[in-house]
Amino acid sequence: MLSDVNTALAARPVAGSVEELLTGATEREPFGHSDSKSGVRMERVVIDGERYVLKHVHIDNDWTMRFWLASSCVPLEVWRAGLMDTAPDHIVHGMVGAAGGLGRDGLGAALLMHDLSDLLVPAGDGPVPLATHLALIDAMAALAARMWGWDDTVGLLRPAQRWLAFGDAQIAAEERAGWPNAVPKIASGGWARFRERAPSDVVEVVRALRSSAEPLVRAISMTPRTFLHGDWKLGNLGVDGAGRTVLLDWTYCGEGPICYDLGWYLALNADRLPHSKEETIAALRGGLERHGIDTSAWWDRQLGLCLLGTLVVFGWEKALGSDAELGWWCERAREGASLL
Repeated sequence: MLSDVNTALAARPVAGSVEELLTGATEREPFGHSDSKSGVRMERVVIDGERYVLKHVHIDNDWTMRFWLASSCVPLEVWRAGLMDTAPDHIVHGMVGAAGGLGRDGLGAALLMHDLSDLLVPAGDGPVPLATHLALIDAMAALAARMWGWDDTVGLLRPAQRWLAFGDAQIAAEERAGWPNAVPKIASGGWARFRERAPSDVVEVVRALRSSAEPLVRAISMTPRTFLHGDWKLGNLGVDGAGRTVLLDWTYCGEGPICYDLGWYLALNADRLPHSKEETIAALRGGLERHGIDTSAWWDRQLGLCLLGTLVVFGWEKALGSDAELGWWCERAREGASLL
C-alpha cells in the first residue's frame, strides 16, 4: 500500500501579511497555552464573531526550530502544500489560513487556527481516559496508513534531523545566548544526569548516536516510511464532541517511520498513560493492521530502532524521572542497538 498523496495535493493560498490574514478581525489579545514550551508568541483573535488563535512562528523566537535545524517554516509549508487536507476525516487540525514571508529574513509565518483549546486533553498529572487514549492512537495509525509510502517533495524535516535535537551543539548555542528559554537549560542538566544514572553501555550508545545519528538513520531507512506529524504530546491533542481527534501544532512534519511518532507519544505522555507502554505499542500495531497496513515484515525492527532513537533525543528527560522509567527506556535502547 503506497500513498499517491503527492499527485492529489491541492495548494493552499498564503497571505502576504498578518493584516491581510486578519481581514475583518475585531479583537486581538495575547494568549498563553499552559503546555506551550517553544517560546512562540500567540494571540486570541475574533473574526466575524468567531474565536481564533494566531501563532507567530520564526526561528528567532522558537528554540525548537533551532534544535531541529529547520531551514524553513515547516507548518507553513505543510499548509501551503495542502498536506493537512489529506488527513482522515476524523482528524481535526484547526488551521484556516497562514501568512508567509515574515520576520527579518522572510522565513517566518503567522498561522491562523480555530480556537480548539477547550477540546484539548486537560492539563494534569492523572491518566487520561482509556477511550481517549485509544482514540488518539487509532488516529495516529489512520494518518500513517493514509500516507503510507509518502515521499517528501515539499521540503519538510528530513529523517536525519529527527535524531539531532537536544544535541550538544544546539544546547551550547542556547547557553551562549544566555538561555533565552527554559527547556534547553533543563536539557543540559538532564544530559549530565543521564551520564550519571544510565548504565555505561547505554550511555556510550546514546553518546555515539548523538554525535552521529547516521547508523540509526541508515538502519531505519530500510523500514517503511509515512508522513509524520512529529509532536504527539497531549498538549496538542484532544477529542471533539463528534469523536474526532484534534491534532494541533504541525511543526515537526516530514517523512519517516511511524514508530518515531509512537516513541514520542510514549516518552512525553508517560505519566498519563492509562495502561502500559507495551499495551500502547500493541494498540498502534493493531490500528495499523485495521487500517490496511501489514506489519509482519518490519514492525519489530522499526520499533526497536525508533525506541532507541527516542532515548537519543529524550534521554535527558528520562534521566530526570524515576528509576523505573529510565530503566524501561535503557532496556529498549539496548534492544535497538542490537539492530544497528
